[in-house]
Amino acid sequence: MIKSILVQYYSLNGDLKMKLSIILGTRPEIIKMSPLIRECEKRNLDYFVLHTGQHYSYEMDRAFFDDLELPKPAYNLDVGSGSHAEQTGKIMEGIEKVIIEEKPDVVLVQGDTNTVLAGTLAASKVHIKVGHVEAGLRSYDRSMPEEINRVVADHVSDYLFAPTELSKQNLLKEGIEESKIFVTGNTIVDAVLQNLEISNKNVDVLNDLNLKSKEYFLLTSHRAENVDNREQLGKLLKGISTIQKEYSLPVVFPIHPRTEKRIKEFGFSLEGIRPIKPVGFLEFLQLEANARLVFTDSGGVQEETCILGTPCVTLRDNTERPETLEVGSNVLAGVEPDRIIQSAINMMSEKRTWINPFGDGRAAEKIIDTLRTE
Repeated sequence: MIKSILVQYYSLNGDLKMKLSIILGTRPEIIKMSPLIRECEKRNLDYFVLHTGQHYSYEMDRAFFDDLELPKPAYNLDVGSGSHAEQTGKIMEGIEKVIIEEKPDVVLVQGDTNTVLAGTLAASKVHIKVGHVEAGLRSYDRSMPEEINRVVADHVSDYLFAPTELSKQNLLKEGIEESKIFVTGNTIVDAVLQNLEISNKNVDVLNDLNLKSKEYFLLTSHRAENVDNREQLGKLLKGISTIQKEYSLPVVFPIHPRTEKRIKEFGFSLEGIRPIKPVGFLEFLQLEANARLVFTDSGGVQEETCILGTPCVTLRDNTERPETLEVGSNVLAGVEPDRIIQSAINMMSEKRTWINPFGDGRAAEKIIDTLRTE
């Protein structure tokens, strides 16, 4: 592999003499990039954070950076919502202007969002190297926009930081050079461990919501295929309501604005389900860690519950986190009520003795070390 001359410049103490750009645009990306930001700060590296504002404006996310004790982004694009093409185009245009001016040696993107797609394309077209954090995940469902984004990003990137051996094998099967692939573990492990420490120090959400550990269920749902489809959403809510009646435990539902809007439009009632306003990540970590069982259609929540030792029922028919299925922390239930009920019963009888497959909490350190030696 041809190595970048810029990546090989070191000071006498071995610090990386290159400029990094960390590009993010959603709260899950902020969470998973937080260990990399902290590692850059720890090593006093030359780097900057660019926030695209894909989901929220930076003003709305300002408190999120404060809560996680992260430095403020150097750039904020505030692109907002729009169609996939419109949003991706705006992000590409904004990123291109910044990176042409700043001239980073490597751009780091994470995951599968339009920010990732736009950042990867913008950087590669002006010949700046791209590192894809959390490379190699596959749901094999091309109806999901996220699947398109992650596949394109993987095939364009110069450094593919795969979280597991399984994700590395996915990349090899698609013909990507092995010399570009580095198994580092997943930064979500770093993030959960680091941010749970901050959470335990600063918040007490169980007391705030009058909940007791292991005496409630936690529900999240935001994916378009579930919440934008009246039949799908109705089945999902019916299954959760039935579980609530069966066990007489509260179902806490931090409700996504999009989901709340659809529930009202479709005329559904949340029978036995306790909706609450969206909570910060620090509060959500505590809710995950102390839940009897978590129901979700989020990929990130599947990982977090696995790391925290909380059983998970995924309200989808596929997952790009098959490692959680293999170790037994998670099961796919879809949205059919009978499957949700049986999956919940099965998971609550399982022992919480699985081994976290996503690494040792040193993924950010390994990613930076990889860039130092390449």
